[in-house]
Amino acid sequence: MKNTDQLVLAAAASAVDEGQGGWLCTIAATFGASPRPLGAMAFLAADGALTGSLSGGCIEDDLLEKLASGQLAATHCELLEYGVSPEENERFGLPCGGRMKIFIEPLTASHLADIRRLLLALDERRAMRRQVDLQSGDWSLQGLEQCQALSLSETTLQQDFGPRFQLLLVGANELARCIAELALAMDYRVLVCDPRDDRRQRWSLPAVTVLPGMPDDVVAEHAADAHSIVITLTHDPRIDDMALMQALCENCYYVGALGSLRTSEKRRQRLLQLDLSAEQIDRLHAPVGLPIGSKSAMEIAVAVMAELTQLRSGKRAV
Repeated sequence: MKNTDQLVLAAAASAVDEGQGGWLCTIAATFGASPRPLGAMAFLAADGALTGSLSGGCIEDDLLEKLASGQLAATHCELLEYGVSPEENERFGLPCGGRMKIFIEPLTASHLADIRRLLLALDERRAMRRQVDLQSGDWSLQGLEQCQALSLSETTLQQDFGPRFQLLLVGANELARCIAELALAMDYRVLVCDPRDDRRQRWSLPAVTVLPGMPDDVVAEHAADAHSIVITLTHDPRIDDMALMQALCENCYYVGALGSLRTSEKRRQRLLQLDLSAEQIDRLHAPVGLPIGSKSAMEIAVAVMAELTQLRSGKRAV
């Protein structure tokens, strides 16, 4: 399953490859509230086909009207601003006071190789930065380790693309199913690992990749990068501790373990005896999830996904 950026870029590549071309439309600046985040993209093909979203409908409709009337520039980039008045806010469905700048790029055959390079990097879970010269519309691409927010200067648009966040759940149980359902709805790629054949055979979510094998091997092969999250859920130290040992030695974004405060402290003591350093063990989130008093499987899943959302947004509870 591809994320939205991949779907938009794939649509662009297909249209350009067919000789049709079109316009890549990117939210390049926001002021106040906005319906879609900075960097969100849509591709408008020359035949009017639209992939992606900028506002949920109204801005897209305006771009389609501009396409039909020949107002979209075919040879140079342009920056369109929406929401500059209360009337425009109401017309385009923007929240009160919100404004957006949309960067419009006509794409031609000269962009095809770069689009394909960017798609390949995302397929291989590599981060990539694109810089667009606002005058010429030319792209330059470079690999990077850490993504930053989109930036727009008088001469250049800089946009970073990172791989989709991936969630590896160790233990094919009811809680894993609940977490997976929420994570899939939130555009995570979800993997489930369980060395027990009977547990894997009972797994019922077809959108999730279920992996056999020992959890430390699965972590090393499938979840060792900075956009991967590993959470253990089995309550069996023989399974959970193996996954945690490997994950805490890797460059994972987040490593968590289900359990009470008492269970989590015992787990930390075991990990200390298994040659992990105190610094590595300090990376462990245990008990996993925000402390919201959750009891049922779905409540715990909400707490887990809420904590991940909080960490990714850089916000903390006050």
